[in-house]
Amino acid sequence: MSKTNPKANKASGLPRKRFYRARAHSNPLSDSHFPVPISPSHVDYSLHFPHYFPSVKNDDKNNAKVFFPKASSKKIQFADIGCGFGGLLVDLSTLFPETLMIGMEIRDKVTEYVKERVLALREGNPGQYQNISVVRTNSMKYIPNYFEKGQLSKMFFLFPDPHFKEKNHRRRVISPQLLDEYAYTLEVGGIIYTITDVEELGEWMKNCLEGHPLFEAIGEEELNADPVVKLLSSATEEGKKVARNEGQTFLAVARRIASSVETEFGK
Repeated sequence: MSKTNPKANKASGLPRKRFYRARAHSNPLSDSHFPVPISPSHVDYSLHFPHYFPSVKNDDKNNAKVFFPKASSKKIQFADIGCGFGGLLVDLSTLFPETLMIGMEIRDKVTEYVKERVLALREGNPGQYQNISVVRTNSMKYIPNYFEKGQLSKMFFLFPDPHFKEKNHRRRVISPQLLDEYAYTLEVGGIIYTITDVEELGEWMKNCLEGHPLFEAIGEEELNADPVVKLLSSATEEGKKVARNEGQTFLAVARRIASSVETEFGK
């Protein structure tokens, strides 16, 4: 438990980042070795949200796990892709206390930090932070393994790796091809939030979203009224660094819209 974690701050119980530092950049196209669920139905919610999914048993007939949640209709609705040290998740947790959300991070040390941070916050604030968790995975490869069609209502891509070299643009986490997968997991009306301090990348993400047939840009008036937007540049370690340096940020936010087929059949 985090209260006995030797890497934690003795006063707060929170893990200290200096023990969990990792390389800032990672190649998402390389093979990584971590378990991946066969399908969204194989995601073990009891490991992530024990407050809501307290018990699990094996279904020997189907060789699968069966969950007995307090609220059987609950599913993850927010996904923070490349969540870093989990700052956005922590802030969103109290803003949307009944919404399950998960961070997806490819770096092992950073993922471990977020796990310890969540445990420490739960222990230090009984009844709170039960709705957030983190998983180590490669979201560019395995998004469909974690989320069903139309499951998510919000996805976040905050200060992603810019992959400056043109030959590495295929590594960018926002692309026309990947937006197809994100659109699959987002409900109609769901929102993608992106922000960066790299102008060229900001234009790239904006153009990808505006050029995709299943997304439409959200207007300034709606953005100003959205409490989540205010967190995009302040909740993460990268955002705070940009603010300290008085840097500029580039925001692109879009809504998932229905395709002609979905409109015709009401899906």
